[in-house]
Amino acid sequence: MKNSAKTALGGMIAALSLVVMLLTAVIPYLEYALPALAGALLVLMVIEINKKWAFCAYVAVSILSFLILANKEAAMMYIAFFGYYPILKPALEGKIKQNWLCWLLKSLVFNAAVVAAYFIIVKVFGIPIEDLEEYGTKILPVLLLLGNLMFVLYDICITRLVTLYLLKWQKKFRKLFR
Repeated sequence: MKNSAKTALGGMIAALSLVVMLLTAVIPYLEYALPALAGALLVLMVIEINKKWAFCAYVAVSILSFLILANKEAAMMYIAFFGYYPILKPALEGKIKQNWLCWLLKSLVFNAAVVAAYFIIVKVFGIPIEDLEEYGTKILPVLLLLGNLMFVLYDICITRLVTLYLLKWQKKFRKLFR
């Protein structure tokens, strides 16, 4: 693929990811699902170009999301985890051959990112978390457990999305960018 096609693809993926992130203003109940979807779009860049170009698109979307979005929690979740995880996932799965160790490391990355993101949201930005106000800190382990279950589903969905893309759509897609 020529550099002009790489740049065009990167711009389109970044723009589409940013539009998905902007939808958090329209559909505020999807403040976790939309950053996950925006991050999943980067899979296309990882497959078709490489991780460096995908990382550049991630940085662009992260900066713009943080500056433009009113929902800083969604922006922080994209920056802290959902944006870079689709780039990190193939590297983890390619280098770590033991399945249990790979899942353990991916889970540690997820939990560290979520805890760091919420620490920044609450302590740095001073944004209150409604669930904590309503239920107190006793709800934190439950929320983290539910988050881990959703992470496992997210990881499986990305794997299946990659498989579907490679089997069904890649040939059609590559014809567009010759």
